[in-house]
Formats: sequence, C-alpha cells, structure tokens
Amino acid sequence: MKAWVALLSKASYLAGFLVVDHSLKAVGSKYPLVAMATETLEDDARRVLRCRGIRVINIGSIRPGSRCEAFDKADGRFADTWTKLRTFELEEYERVVMLDADMVVRRNMDELMEMELANGEIAAAHVCACNPRKRPQYPPDWIPANCPHTAVPTAHSPPPAYSPSSSPRPYAQLNSGLVVLTPSRALAAAILARLSGTRHYYFPDQDLLAEHFHGRWRALPWYYNALRTLRAIHPSMWEDEEVRCVHYILADKPWMERGNKGDVADVLNEWWWDMFQELGESMCLSDPEGWDIVRGTVAWEE
Repeated sequence: MKAWVALLSKASYLAGFLVVDHSLKAVGSKYPLVAMATETLEDDARRVLRCRGIRVINIGSIRPGSRCEAFDKADGRFADTWTKLRTFELEEYERVVMLDADMVVRRNMDELMEMELANGEIAAAHVCACNPRKRPQYPPDWIPANCPHTAVPTAHSPPPAYSPSSSPRPYAQLNSGLVVLTPSRALAAAILARLSGTRHYYFPDQDLLAEHFHGRWRALPWYYNALRTLRAIHPSMWEDEEVRCVHYILADKPWMERGNKGDVADVLNEWWWDMFQELGESMCLSDPEGWDIVRGTVAWEE
C-alpha cells in the first residue's frame, strides 16, 4: 500500500486538511490521504473525517522536552510538528509521502509514489533561505545569496547540487512540508534517538531530518513543494503552470484571514479558496452537518 499522510492535531487545521484531500482527488491521484490524529483532535473533526471516508490513524504526540524549547518561544505553532515524525513508523505502507495540512495540490504528482529511493534515503525540496520578513530568530546565514532557489534560474532548472566544501549551508537543508519516504520502525527509532539528544534547532522536524539524512536526501524540484513566498521572491523560477503542490508556509494561513489586496500572495490564497468552495459544494450534498463544522473553522470576511 501507498498513501499520502498528513498530521491533524486540532480542528483549526481541519479545513486545510480537507482541502489537501479534495485537491488530491481533483487532480486524479490514485492514492488516499491518511490522517495521523493525536489525542487532541476534537470529536467533531473526527466525525467529519469519517464521513469523508478518510482513514484515521491514532498516534501519540512527540514532545522532546526543554532542550528543544527555543523554537516554541519564537513560534508556538511549531509545537506539534515533531509529531510528524510518526510517519516513519507506518510500516504497513511501502511508500508514504508526508504532507503538511496547509497545501493545495495543483497537478497530479503520483510519480512520487513510484520514484526510487535508496535504503534509508528520503526526498524533499529545499528550504528558501531568503528570510524576506527579516525574522531575527532565523539563522544568520539565511540570506538570498545562500538560498538554494537563487541558484535555480528557470522553472525547469534542476535544484542545485550540494558540495560540503563549497556550497552554502542552506543547500543541505530541506523543507519538510513534503517528504517522500519508506516507513521503517528501525529508522523511526533512530530519528527519535537523535531527537532525544538534540542541541538546538532553528526549525523543528525539518532541521532534524536534514541533519539525520545529511548526504542521504534527494533534492526534489521546487514545484513539488512550492513555498508561497517563492512566487514573489524568485519570480524568474516560478511558473504557475508548473506548480504541483503549493505550500502556505508562515503563520497566516488562507483560512485564517481572507484578504483582497491584489498582491501575489492573494493570488495563491485564492487558489486555496477556490478549492475550498469546491469542497463545500461536495459536502453540502453529502454531509451538510459536517460542512457547518468545517465552515466554523475558517474566516469568511474579506
């Protein structure tokens, strides 16, 4: 079996998760989206998932302790993301693509389920190290000159190769919004063992994964995990038609505040809202009570 898998720990991300599910179906993916749910996920949200025919796997949260508290103080939304590492434990699946719940799939990308991975290897797209909002908690070497995407001149150019002796450090860093992996409990145990002895990470799971798989992760093209900031920061690389999956990074998710400023970010936000409207049309027919629950988790005002 193969599956897309996303973590869902609270109802405030239910709309995002369901949009991922609906968009995968809209592009004709032949693989299901599975929810990894923690004990904090509300009963109403679980009811909606059941009615949508989405499999729910109950998992325990991962909390690494005080040694990893720095990122929580800077950005508390990261507190749950360590739990994504449970994806590596799902041995009943021969291949899993781990997704975040703040995405929209724009083109079929089932080929990720078929790509070859060496034993103990993963695949992911690079981080964007430009830090356009000048966040002081971000790494000091996160500047445009060091960004892996700066080295990608066109939409069809391959991601840059990494050389330990000559590449900027961010060339070895991945974004964990989309990760192609082969589940293994032994591998999961090794990752969690590394977490138990961690020092400090600027970002939680993705820094850990970049460290654990250093030299053993394959760089995917940007368009499999098209960070929404790339459209403005790297316009020569970005092409709307090439995007397989757009990732709404940062705290201001589309469903939390609907704006209409006409900027490039709002174009991408409307992609999300268009898919959400399609979801609503489907749910109004199949599960109107569930749709009322989902509607209650989003901001409708412009």
